[in-house]
Amino acid sequence: MKLGRLDWQQAWLEPLIAERRAALGDSAQGPPRFLVRVDEFPYYTTFDEPQQQGVEMSRRFHAVMAEEGVPHLMSILPQLTHAPLDPDSQGGRPLGDVELALIEQMRHDGVAFAQHGTTHRTRYASPRRRSELCGLSAADTEALLEEGRLRLLAAGIDAKVFVPPFNRFDAAQYELLSTRFDVVCGGPESVALLGFHGGPLWRGDSVYLPCYAPLYADAKTVIGAAEQLIDAAPGTWVPIVLHTSWEQEDDFAALRALARRIAPYAASWEQLLTEVDHSRNAEPAAPASEQA
Repeated sequence: MKLGRLDWQQAWLEPLIAERRAALGDSAQGPPRFLVRVDEFPYYTTFDEPQQQGVEMSRRFHAVMAEEGVPHLMSILPQLTHAPLDPDSQGGRPLGDVELALIEQMRHDGVAFAQHGTTHRTRYASPRRRSELCGLSAADTEALLEEGRLRLLAAGIDAKVFVPPFNRFDAAQYELLSTRFDVVCGGPESVALLGFHGGPLWRGDSVYLPCYAPLYADAKTVIGAAEQLIDAAPGTWVPIVLHTSWEQEDDFAALRALARRIAPYAASWEQLLTEVDHSRNAEPAAPASEQA
C-alpha cells in the first residue's frame, strides 16, 4: 500500500464496477452513496486537555456537518481516559454533562453512533502496535466490550457499529466482534492484521467496512477523490473517514467545502443498517436450473 501497488480504487472499486455493469448493464451507473464516518467524540486526549478544548473542537466540527446537512456516523468513546497512549497509565472518568449534551445535539441532528472501543488506551507503547484490543483473550475482550456497551447504554446509545481504536484488533477477535455488532469498521492499520478488503462486505455474522486512502484523510485530500467518484457514477457505497483533529488547521474551511460537495450523495448509516438486515434475512437465489 505504501508503494502504491495496492490501491483501493484499482483493487476493489474498479473490479466491483465492472461486475455491476456486467450484471446490471446501464442501470449499474448511479451516484456514489458516501458513508461518512468521523473519529471520534470525545476526542481521545480530552481528559488531559485544559478547559476541554477537545469538546469545543468537536462542537465546531459538528456544527459544520449539521449546517451542510451531511448524515454521518460518529465514533463515540464510552469514557474519557487519562494518558491513552501510555499503556501503564490509569485514570479517567465517565461521560459527563458537557459530553452528553453534545451527544444529544448530534442525535437531534440525525447523527448515527458507533462504539469506539471502551477506553481508547493502547496496550502497546509502539505507534506501530497501538491497540486497545490486540493480545486480549476472548474472555477479556468480551468483558472490555461489554463495559463499553453498558457505558454507552447509560448515555442512551445502543451501538450497532464498532470502530476499533487505532483501527487495530486481532483477526481472531473478529468473530467475537461480529456477534455483537452489525457492522465492524477498519482502516489502513487493519490491513496488516486482517488483510486487504474492500467493503462493505459480509465477513462472518457482520459486515466489514474498512476505509483507505485517499478517502481516509483530511477533507482537503478527500474532496478531490470525492469529485472523481461523483463523475465516475459507480452506484455503490463509498466509505469516507474524517477526523475532528485533522480539520482545525484552516478553521474547518476544507471540511465545509467537502461537506457541501458531498451532501447530496451522502447516505445515512441507518440506510446501510437497514440494507444489512435485508441482506442477512434474504433467501439465497435458487440455482438457474431450479428457477422458473
